[in-house]
Amino acid sequence: MARAERPLVVVALGGNALLRSKQRGTIQEQLVNAQEMCRSLMALIRRDWALFLTHGNGPQVGNILLRNEAAKEVIPPMPLDVCVADSQGGIGYVLQNALLNELRRAKLHRFVVTMITEALVDRADPAFQNPTKPVGPFWKEDEAKRLQRERGWQMREDSGRGWRRVVPSPRPVKIIQRLMIRELALSGHLVIAVGGGGVPIARSATNEYEGVEAVIDKDLASSLLACEIGADRLIILTEVPAACVNFGRPRQKAIDRMTVGEAERHLAAGEFGNGSMRPKIEAACEFIRAFPAGDCLITDPGHLEAALEGRAGTRLEADRRPERYRELELMFARPKGRAEPRRSARK
Repeated sequence: MARAERPLVVVALGGNALLRSKQRGTIQEQLVNAQEMCRSLMALIRRDWALFLTHGNGPQVGNILLRNEAAKEVIPPMPLDVCVADSQGGIGYVLQNALLNELRRAKLHRFVVTMITEALVDRADPAFQNPTKPVGPFWKEDEAKRLQRERGWQMREDSGRGWRRVVPSPRPVKIIQRLMIRELALSGHLVIAVGGGGVPIARSATNEYEGVEAVIDKDLASSLLACEIGADRLIILTEVPAACVNFGRPRQKAIDRMTVGEAERHLAAGEFGNGSMRPKIEAACEFIRAFPAGDCLITDPGHLEAALEGRAGTRLEADRRPERYRELELMFARPKGRAEPRRSARK
């Protein structure tokens, strides 16, 4: 794949970018959260890089599944793959509108597009034999057993809080719309894609695509997209300013720079939490192993600009950097503010 003149950057937004803890999840709260997130993203947009935004959808899909149950006597419940697609459209709209408003305020002329994105998984993935990802509401034990009998769901008790449905979380093997996503971004458009890790699909017995009841890790899907489109940088925005060793303990220490080899040793030592930083570090390592000239930044939205300037966050890179690494450093160091100003003739 030919290299682009402008850096290609995939930005993975945290799963709680729109719905945060201790909030009710009203649309007003989500709009405010989206505006704050997109204001932080302007530090990237002003640099005129080719940008792709991905996002999580855990809270939103949970709400959609709750609506499924609340209205099941009136409206037929939708399968999980359709719920993921539903969330991609809703979250994409909120982020898209917030980005457009920020662009208008800055008088920058960039179009924003949200793409319903499918992620292909392998039916032979071991995850289908061992579902582990909890989704949807909590149930009492008798209700859970009834659902298991009637719908064939797998249900598990969740830390004393009740019973929940668990579904497979297979690894994505291909992002179906990857080439269109790349083409749009290289044309200067801001692309929101691979929401919630992508709509999970698999090949049928007749080699057709069909949806499957599963969820895909959005960090792994973002890393896969970055590999498939030949991205130069992966940025993972989360709830903490940097990755840390001894997290939550007295000797906690932020990591400002780390090679893949160092990250793998930390992972082997159990340094990063399974449900929080670990999948992000694993996704970053997979991307850099596939493209050693690239790098990955991990930080929170409030420290994004400082991280871009090397003053915050955690930067992961290859143990040995190829020749193109220096070329990319120069591309990323170009002065910001090169984005085309808004033309008055376009509204």
